[in-house]
Amino acid sequence: MKSIRREFHRVGRTGSALSSRSNSNYIDHTMAPNGAPNERTSLLPRPQENEPRWKSIPKSVIHTTWATLASNYVNFLLVFVPIGIIAGELGWNPTAVFILNFIAIVPLASLLSFATEELSAKLGQTLGGLCNATFGNAVELIVSIVALEKNQTRIVQASMLGSILSNMLLVLGCCFLAGGWNAQEREFNSTVASTMSSLMAVASASLIIPATLYAAMDGDKHSGTGNDTERNIQLLSRGTSIILLLLYILYLYFQLKSHHSLFTDLETQEEAASDEPGAHQDGEILSPVAAGIALVVVTVLVSVCADYLVGSIDSIVESAHISRTFIGLILIPIVGNAAEHVTAVVVAAKGKMDLAINVAIGSSLQIALFVTPALVILGWIMDRDMTLHFQGFETVVFFLSVLVVNYLIQDGKSNYLEGCMCLGTYAIIALAFFVYPDDANGTLNNGFLQKFFAR
Repeated sequence: MKSIRREFHRVGRTGSALSSRSNSNYIDHTMAPNGAPNERTSLLPRPQENEPRWKSIPKSVIHTTWATLASNYVNFLLVFVPIGIIAGELGWNPTAVFILNFIAIVPLASLLSFATEELSAKLGQTLGGLCNATFGNAVELIVSIVALEKNQTRIVQASMLGSILSNMLLVLGCCFLAGGWNAQEREFNSTVASTMSSLMAVASASLIIPATLYAAMDGDKHSGTGNDTERNIQLLSRGTSIILLLLYILYLYFQLKSHHSLFTDLETQEEAASDEPGAHQDGEILSPVAAGIALVVVTVLVSVCADYLVGSIDSIVESAHISRTFIGLILIPIVGNAAEHVTAVVVAAKGKMDLAINVAIGSSLQIALFVTPALVILGWIMDRDMTLHFQGFETVVFFLSVLVVNYLIQDGKSNYLEGCMCLGTYAIIALAFFVYPDDANGTLNNGFLQKFFAR
């Protein structure tokens, strides 16, 4: 679902290696009759057929590495990767460690997505779609696994909810604003958008039900059932997670196979994006082996940076007086999606709204139906208390956000005012979580309702 990164892959086409052909044909295509170079002469030296392998392999590695690094404008931030790792290893100030590794993960996320696109292009439509679905939000998954291993479940839950909200409100709002700035209205496929928003409504229900059950059972402690509340919530969360994963698999089948025709507008816009001057076709730069190696290397680097990032959160909370919830819900989601967010806004400004909405809502779906349930199952395996029981305040915010987005996309049209509505809603939520303390009791019990209606 993150295939729109091809908009920023400004890499020159180097051409494929020459097939076996005669020397005369080679000269006719690349040289003038007198042997002088003409306008079709390649600027890069072509590999010699008799060149030793020990010479051709290093050249190929250097060329592929440069093309990969030049694939996105944010890759200049890769200089922060070794600095952030050194800062964490040498025990620098926790604030410096957090900031350096925070910045370092941004280009790593871009490279991870680029390698995923290159690999999926060689696997065919079905396997490529599954590859994108699996690695589409790999950075968020890796950061959450590191936090889960350190038993930072509040960070995990907040980062999952924050990724959904930032995609649904911040990115979608920016896309609507950019798309409608120079146009009266922008149109998009309302059927696909409604399908995605309906699945988001199901995802919001999966959070509301555990919170409601906890409130009901928590208020019944005097009857003896309170001792089993946590165990019942875990059972409900694990069962619900399995159901959500099955729904996500069905959605992938719906998109890639049974109702593939509904997504033709999206594919048309992707093809138009790849045909623009300077854009490259996926799969041209990295071979499957090279893409696999890149995925492994970048994943390891993300894991190292995420470990130092999460490890410095406690010190940041104490020194900067920022809650863990705000860090997880607002700051961390920016890490994995910064480059993608900018790309979505750029394609929206060009009028490719289906492509932009697929990033905004599609990424939210991946988090809600795949990453979050997968983390609950992983927490089960790791014996961590990771459940779908989010705090009541967070659950209400999520439900209201889904409600707002559903109203805005149901007509299949957008304008700049609707974009401002999304951005305004996200700003209010960010401000609310900035003042929301970590030790707040977020359960929706009878005391909550009494305070809610109190004057």
